[in-house]
Parts: sequence; structure tokens; C-alpha cells
Amino acid sequence: MKPFKSIARRIRVPMGFVFTAFFLWLARPTIPSLLWSLLLVLPGLALRGYASAYIKKNSELTRTGPYAYTRNPLYQGSILIAFGFGVASRNWIIVVALVVLFLVIYLPTIRSEEDFLRATFPEFDQYAARVPRLLPRIIPAKFPNTAPGAFSAALYRKHREYNAAMGSAAIYAALAVRWWLSVR
Repeated sequence: MKPFKSIARRIRVPMGFVFTAFFLWLARPTIPSLLWSLLLVLPGLALRGYASAYIKKNSELTRTGPYAYTRNPLYQGSILIAFGFGVASRNWIIVVALVVLFLVIYLPTIRSEEDFLRATFPEFDQYAARVPRLLPRIIPAKFPNTAPGAFSAALYRKHREYNAAMGSAAIYAALAVRWWLSVR
């Protein structure tokens, strides 16, 4: 399984682009489906933006902000965005494909990242015992001797999380064109 974890990490972004082409080919959006999809896409973008403004990749184990509720708020945001676009597509094949891709690509990627964090940060096991992998806690976990953390616009810019919003806007534009062509 270890080699596949490594492969999954490397192919997840390129697979996203391949899947987008598949998605746009099969999507049959309507104005209502586009509007309903916003109920998942916008919170997903907000969660990704919020999480990216806390994480200091590879230099510290982030346990504050959204990371006090779930260990993977970035992936949780991505899942919301993906399934929001699944709603926009109005195609069950896309939704099934999203579930399969998540299970085949993202779960091994998450496990691989957890292996790295466990090897890098001795406190990871304590953190993992108190904070769930994906489904969030209702009350944030508190850790002694942990600085409170704060939203950092500089980290948000450093991680270029605005690209998720721009990519989502581009997909909505493509879906709008797809819709417009279908009603002509």
C-alpha cells in the first residue's frame, strides 16, 4: 500500500484536471442546479481559505483554527466543492465517480500525509486521538502549551488558496456556457 500512497499524492492534482474534462463533458447543468450547488461550493471555498490561513506546512503541527475541529479541513473543503459541482452537473455518474476518486485517491493521500506528520511531529498521535480525520468535532480540541493561532492573510496568500476560488469561477463559467448551449 505504501507505493500507492505515494502515487496517489502525486496524481491527485493532475487527476483533478482530467476529471474536470470528464465532468464538463457529462454535466447537464440548469440554473437551479447551479444555484443549489453554491450551498456546498461556497462553504467549501470558505473552509479551504480559512484552513490555509492557519497551516504552517512542514514547520509545525497546526492544531488551532479549523484544525482543532478536524485534521483535514482543506480536504473537507475540497469534498464540499467537489460534491457541490456534482449537484451542479445533475449527473449521478459524476457523483459516483467523485466518491470513487475520493476513496481511491484522497484516502491514501490523507494516510500518507498522516504518516509524514507522525514521523515529523511527536505530538501527532496525541492530536490524532483527540481530533477526527474528517468529520469535525462540535467543540474545538484544546491542547496545553499551544499558542492560540490566528487567521493569517499572509499564509492565505503564500498557499495561493485564491486559486481554488478562481478555478471554481472558471468551472462555473464553463457550466454556464454548457447550460446556454443546451437551451439554444
